[in-house]
Amino acid sequence: MRPAGAALGGAPPGHGAGVADDELTRLAGHHRVATRYTDWRGRKVDVPPATLVAVLGALGVDASSPAAVRAELERHRERSRALPPTVVVRRDEAGGRAADRILAMLRRTLGPDGDLDVRVEPGVPDVLSAPSAGEVRGEPVPLGEFGGDVPYGWHRLHVRRGSREEHAALLVAPAALPRPPRMWGLTVQLYSLRSRGSWGLGDLHDLADLAAWSGRDLGAGFVVVNPLHAAEPVPPVSPSPYSPMSRRFPAPLYLRIEDMPEYAALPAEGRERYAAVADRLRALGGPLDRDAVWSAKLEALEAMYRSAPNIRDDPGYLAFRKRNGAALRDFTTWCAISEEQGTTDWRRWPAPLRDAHGRAVLDEPRHHARAEFHAWLQWCLDEQLAAAQRTARDAGMPAGIVHDLAVGVAQGSADAWIYRDELASGMSVGAPPDEFNQRGQDWGQPPWRPTTLAANAYVPYREMLAAALQHGGGLRLDHAMQVSRLWWIPEGGSPADGTYVGYDREAMLGCLVWEAGRAGALVVGEDLGTVEPEVRDDLADRGVLGTSLLWFERDAKGRPKLAKHWRELSLATVGTHDMPPITGFLHGDHIALRDRLGLLTRPPAEETADHRRQLAGWLALLHSEGLLPVPPDEVMRALADGSTAYDEQVVAALHAFLGRTPARLIGVSLADAAGERRTQNQPGTTDEYPNWRVPLAGADGRPVLLDDLVTDPRVRAVLKEISADSR
Repeated sequence: MRPAGAALGGAPPGHGAGVADDELTRLAGHHRVATRYTDWRGRKVDVPPATLVAVLGALGVDASSPAAVRAELERHRERSRALPPTVVVRRDEAGGRAADRILAMLRRTLGPDGDLDVRVEPGVPDVLSAPSAGEVRGEPVPLGEFGGDVPYGWHRLHVRRGSREEHAALLVAPAALPRPPRMWGLTVQLYSLRSRGSWGLGDLHDLADLAAWSGRDLGAGFVVVNPLHAAEPVPPVSPSPYSPMSRRFPAPLYLRIEDMPEYAALPAEGRERYAAVADRLRALGGPLDRDAVWSAKLEALEAMYRSAPNIRDDPGYLAFRKRNGAALRDFTTWCAISEEQGTTDWRRWPAPLRDAHGRAVLDEPRHHARAEFHAWLQWCLDEQLAAAQRTARDAGMPAGIVHDLAVGVAQGSADAWIYRDELASGMSVGAPPDEFNQRGQDWGQPPWRPTTLAANAYVPYREMLAAALQHGGGLRLDHAMQVSRLWWIPEGGSPADGTYVGYDREAMLGCLVWEAGRAGALVVGEDLGTVEPEVRDDLADRGVLGTSLLWFERDAKGRPKLAKHWRELSLATVGTHDMPPITGFLHGDHIALRDRLGLLTRPPAEETADHRRQLAGWLALLHSEGLLPVPPDEVMRALADGSTAYDEQVVAALHAFLGRTPARLIGVSLADAAGERRTQNQPGTTDEYPNWRVPLAGADGRPVLLDDLVTDPRVRAVLKEISADSR
């Protein structure tokens, strides 16, 4: 809750209405809350005191009056002399010893004076367990007595100063991930990629087939897929994969029903019935209907579960439950209560059920029985996800499936219920106004509380990373700034009323590198928009690739950037899911759409003139590089007349250009290859546009199925071109 007097409509009591006073500024700085930031135009913007007070309150810091601020400053001074609850250091095989870094950190934190007795209690936790569970512990070893260096992994740090002894969780992480080989791959919104075998939405069998085809026949090294995070267990199902119910578990919506052994065990009449249901779903036109698909799949899954009573005795299922422990119990219990209460928003449940770890939840047998069904669904998903990655690797892909990790979860979600203490109530993550979203963005997602994460040894964050990496060869971090800072918006305010809140970047990156390293996976950070310059440097230093979008790659004078000047450590693509595909962009569809939806902040004529100027620059560069044989003026005239005569040539030229960059990874949107013109998501809208419900279609607007992509001459031409150019 926001402290009294912190309403965004005015300044809090005791604080001026202008720039925050010195004490409030200092307190905000101690907690990594920005009091000033640079906007997308390069201008300095001061954060109002009301925002600072609200954000500090969400962090558990009382700044509601000058006296409260002074008391918090004193508390911070006392805490700053203590050992932090979690210590994360790097270990560099080339000579950067973890032991030396630990000692240097202690001297900085605890002061240079006095003798320190530093010991490390070794222990490496299981992949998905907390530091207090599943560890093999040893006796604390003096820091200077490790034969080589402190081993990689999670340990316990013991520090004695005189009579005072302190303890902390300790992670020794690799200095950096290895650089991946140069390769290309597809990016796809899986739900939009339907086949003749899926039930109206793309599923995990389709993902495996796409990986097998592109890897075996075309030499692709990876497939980047949208977040497969868990959605609502009962309709209505939110269409956005970036506003999930949980980032820790996947969505059963993506199960291929016929691939499950329980389906084959159904009576013949049951299989015939569900085959007819699937046929009706495949015939649906218009926007994708998740509610219809999930309702049908849920009915089939319940029938399959009832017909296989011995599932709960299966050794594989029992091992899966044990491996996922309390996290699986909590998530599946949330699913069961959501069904019982008729709403997934735990904030609307009876008060006793709002506490995920209270007796009313843990001791209720009826919740446990239904939770067992949802646990089985997660086991089935685990097996199909593993099968998709095996298929990708068997097809010769060095990486295989690259999963996408959303930046947050919905306010009333399972994760917000389970991790209520770790998330900041009354706050929402978003983005300040920028070039493409000039009103800013509010994603409606509660952010992690940095101090609580550190106090809990980053367990929720680590479990989430480990789960996402378990059945994939890579991870894409949506909004990569989540490892460094997030834009917090107080409840009731607009995106412009927010400010940045910083995280311990060394710790967040250390956890990320440790989990990815032990999984043998690559990591790509979506470092677009307003990014601190040092963040990109730190990501690269730790072996995390950035994201380079062609339309955004410009030199200091605003001109299209030459291929040789692009970053090597990046995933290079033409656009992203928040932008129109190439053909839609060429024709300015996004300007007409944003104008119709009232999202433009300048006249359409100005937007169009600016768009044509930038597009002409890219066409001129492509022509000068010998990639586009048609003169740019001729292409521009055709586009102005609404002609699509040169669309395919421009698409091919843009991807050939990507192949000339030094980027380690080159991504080709399947929508671009197929000729799709519609964007998947229009930021700043909800129901005004069918976000995340656009089925894959070709240049003529007709749906394209996965089965037909293999022989589609346009698709094969684009992918063959990039396959040859990216080697």
